[in-house]
Amino acid sequence: MKEIDESYMREALRMAAYARGRTSPNPLVGAVIVRDGTIIASGWHRAAGEPHAEIHALRMAGELARGATLYVTLEPCTHHGRTGPCAEAVIAAGIARVVVALSDPNPLVAGRGLAMLRAAGIETETGVCEHEARRQNEVFLKWVTTKRPFVTLKTAMTLDGKIASHTGASQWITGEAARARVHIYRDVHDAILVGIGTVLADDPSLTTRLPDRTGHNPLRIVLDSEARTPIDAKLLTDGAASTVIAVSERADHRRVNLLHSCGAEVVTLGAERPEIGQLLDWLGAREISSIFVEGGAQVNWSFLAGGFVDKVHAFIAPLLMGGAAAPTPIGGTGFDSPQTALHLSDVTVEQVGADILITGYPCAEGR
Repeated sequence: MKEIDESYMREALRMAAYARGRTSPNPLVGAVIVRDGTIIASGWHRAAGEPHAEIHALRMAGELARGATLYVTLEPCTHHGRTGPCAEAVIAAGIARVVVALSDPNPLVAGRGLAMLRAAGIETETGVCEHEARRQNEVFLKWVTTKRPFVTLKTAMTLDGKIASHTGASQWITGEAARARVHIYRDVHDAILVGIGTVLADDPSLTTRLPDRTGHNPLRIVLDSEARTPIDAKLLTDGAASTVIAVSERADHRRVNLLHSCGAEVVTLGAERPEIGQLLDWLGAREISSIFVEGGAQVNWSFLAGGFVDKVHAFIAPLLMGGAAAPTPIGGTGFDSPQTALHLSDVTVEQVGADILITGYPCAEGR
């Protein structure tokens, strides 16, 4: 029975993934309904405010749902939000058994959905493919429990750890396939963040450019203590997405007003430099649930040293740049020893074109 449940749950997880990057601040949820060993209906949550996965599946199944088994990747909700409670719909449809991958930590749900189903006489099972479901909904789980966005840090470097040559030349260290992957990552994040150094050096657009479909352009965020962002920067003139500039109290008020007049939203967070913790709180309150950090060495260090990074994507190109003064991905003072350095867990290694992509999750015990 366990293997059968896992097989159907993986199909529900596959359905949920169709909406990756489109449901914020809601979770990714997939559902399948099984009757007599056959999937008779399926559904997934498409966007906040639209019907949940269970509702799509129940509508497809119709009367065939009575007596069937529902597999759903997240506990059915019980509250009235943008949509009605799914647990009530499941009961009304006559579902006999519900298998759930993950209990919902949302305080508005938090076990109430499962309790309601059990009270109605429905058999329930939880924890099926729980690890996969947690990874799939890592963004939602972080935001709903902390009200801060999930932070992914991306770096790209040569084999000897350089992000540019000693002259500052950096285009292109990684190959076309790796750069295309970065745009896929941008597409599924709510926001993308860089420092003022990147803006001044590269004048980036920070948009999503996918070859086969229109991408989602994330909110653009610049850490800019002194409000130095040029008024003719692409971030302010291309109209492709909204731009937030985080400044400090020492920013010149005339520059702040000028940036406002250019269409940027300017927020003051911190006395000497923008405080990242305050920024994350501010963004979380605005239902920004994920940030993709593509900063330079100092920005990257600030996020890592503060313990703000939840996930790391590190691209490594088969190049040897050399140069004692050539910049590296992480600046700042650095950690004191290998023992105190930030360690990654749950690491995966993948070849992307000619480059290597290492993905991992910072773990506290490595600090």
